[in-house]
Amino acid sequence: MSARPLHGCGTALVTPFKKDGSVDEKSLRGLVEWQIQEGIHFLVPCGSTGEAATLSWEEHLRVVRITVEQCAGRVPVLGGLNQNDTAAAVERAKQVAAQGPSHLMVVGPPYNRPPQRGFIAHFEAIADAVDTPVVVYNVPGRTGSNILAKTTLALAEHDNIVAVKEASGNLDQILHLILHRPEGFSVLSGDDPLTVPVMALGGDGIVSVVSNAVPKPMSQLTEAMDRGDLAQARKLMKALQPIMITAFAESNPMPMKAAMAMLGRMEDVVRLPLVTLADEHREPLREALRAARAL
Repeated sequence: MSARPLHGCGTALVTPFKKDGSVDEKSLRGLVEWQIQEGIHFLVPCGSTGEAATLSWEEHLRVVRITVEQCAGRVPVLGGLNQNDTAAAVERAKQVAAQGPSHLMVVGPPYNRPPQRGFIAHFEAIADAVDTPVVVYNVPGRTGSNILAKTTLALAEHDNIVAVKEASGNLDQILHLILHRPEGFSVLSGDDPLTVPVMALGGDGIVSVVSNAVPKPMSQLTEAMDRGDLAQARKLMKALQPIMITAFAESNPMPMKAAMAMLGRMEDVVRLPLVTLADEHREPLREALRAARAL
């Protein structure tokens, strides 16, 4: 297990595309560099926000590799992996690990709806196959099944499973993990609005969507919670709440892609079946960016 738990704010990176729909390497490198300069604590390419579901496997590996190269060891990089066939997941985990990320962030297998012992077998097979530390990603809203706290705690006993990104939205479940986890196992929120509650309960931070557009204040929010400065955390949350709402006005990452285009950091391009943000959501999003002092 990693001697230094993952903590603070990590950005679930959007994947920039050119107008022709191809991966925009220049914008991706610029985004990674800006995130680091703004004080982000770690980066997560090729997750849900990165539209991994519509990346070719070659593109997926390339996006992880570019992120690792541009990061150059300055912050951890959690390479994403989402595969519902365990044998294929093991082979793909090896390929993602070969791109050099510090960790792998592995989604609970979607669609199959395995029993809890199936989750254990799936993640242990991956963790046994690679030297790169594994982060469990529980997101039942996308996968269709919840990884229970007792299952995550069983996985936490594996030497190569070091953290969980908890996007169940269930604070009772998250608190149970925090109270009973082994030393050195990180519990990260997967929902931006729950950053303060999860960290107040003893969690370690957030894998954030909105930090694509507002990396500095989101990083400052987790730092304020780390030092117990609730007054500063409340002040930051007041400014960030509008973007935490508007960033999910339609399916992620459609609003965030629009926000990043408003900031001039990439084209507003997503891949079908996602489509660009509806017009009625654009002005509220722009106002939210202004409230957070991003515009």
